Amino acid sequence: MNDIKDIAYEISKRLYHGGIKPLITEKENYAYIKDPIFDIKRNRVVAEVLKAILRLKLESDKNIIKKFCNYLLKNQNKDGSWNEIHPNYNQPSSLITSIVGETLLFVYEKYEQKNLQESIFKASKYILSQEKSPGYFIKSKCYTADHLNVDATCGAFLALYGKEFSEEKTIDTARRAANHIHENLFLNGSFPYTVNKGNYAYEFNVPCIHYQGVTMFYLSKINEVIKEKWLINDLKNGAKWLSNVQLDNGSFDWSKSGLMFSYYLSGAYAFAFSSFIYASRWDKKYLKNANLCLDVLNRNINDLVLRWERSSWKTFPWSIQRDLRTALLGNYPLGHTIFRFGYGLYREIARRRISDQIDENLFNKLSSILKIESSTIEPSNNYPDIFMTSEVIDTISTVIESNEVEA
Repeated sequence: MNDIKDIAYEISKRLYHGGIKPLITEKENYAYIKDPIFDIKRNRVVAEVLKAILRLKLESDKNIIKKFCNYLLKNQNKDGSWNEIHPNYNQPSSLITSIVGETLLFVYEKYEQKNLQESIFKASKYILSQEKSPGYFIKSKCYTADHLNVDATCGAFLALYGKEFSEEKTIDTARRAANHIHENLFLNGSFPYTVNKGNYAYEFNVPCIHYQGVTMFYLSKINEVIKEKWLINDLKNGAKWLSNVQLDNGSFDWSKSGLMFSYYLSGAYAFAFSSFIYASRWDKKYLKNANLCLDVLNRNINDLVLRWERSSWKTFPWSIQRDLRTALLGNYPLGHTIFRFGYGLYREIARRRISDQIDENLFNKLSSILKIESSTIEPSNNYPDIFMTSEVIDTISTVIESNEVEA
């Protein structure tokens, strides 16, 4: 194992044993992970942690693996879906169903647990039913816009399912999802967050550093099944855009990222790390970018991963100009552009105020005044986030298990 895998493995092991494992609650037949900040139990977090445990052999006791599987099985809805759970939101979601379905498929492949097959089959049927138009999957009842990262995630699960069970129908659907994303790729290689308005007030047809990595992470899984030349070119161009927005110290230039609620998310560095590693099969220069991502991740871990990339107060004055450039991305009315600028400044303050407890009072007051409806709570301080941590450990463990990185 070479240096980059060693570093990624040490980060994963540290996150699991130091941050995640103390949050696991075991019952007689199942186990779950409770969010220490919001006091909720997310299906996604359990699924992502379970994949990392299996890949990295973080648990010698297979009983915990069985208990996590049992928890996911008991939370599956009758229609085959799983709920996306946030502090203000708990509804069936094709996004979460794809993530959990992929996890159970992974366990099924690894241990040949036939009892999981029916659950996986129902999940695939649910995802297929959520395709509104070719390659466009509805995220959930409350969020109906066409999110390209959701299309990629659904496509990834269907591609892997189709490969395992020799189902050409699901592989063809995964190909449609990838092609739909291909048709909406910006000329500079970035992926917009949404390509229609849905039930949002505005369309978020802007590049986003965090969701660039997310979309590429799941597109790479589709590519492993369909292996289309145009998809390979999209992944190459996507990696080029990501590298162009990365600074010499590893941090991203967030003025190039126009989606305000994902501004400075720490998980962006894990998804970018995976994307750079995948792109290094075509160009080894991306290994340097991947290493830089790990450097930034290391700077943003306090047992769990911090919600947002931390920064010092002395750099705050320079952030104002950056936030203005960010707010001007996209085609929005003046009032909403001003709102975006204010959101950026709010995030600049929050990410510099680090605490193990959240202060949600200001966000709740602002939400009431501005009539903001949000599934998440955006506190005015940075905090250790189990949601961000599960994304990180899932993403980088995928790379550690693969043979992409050569010494």
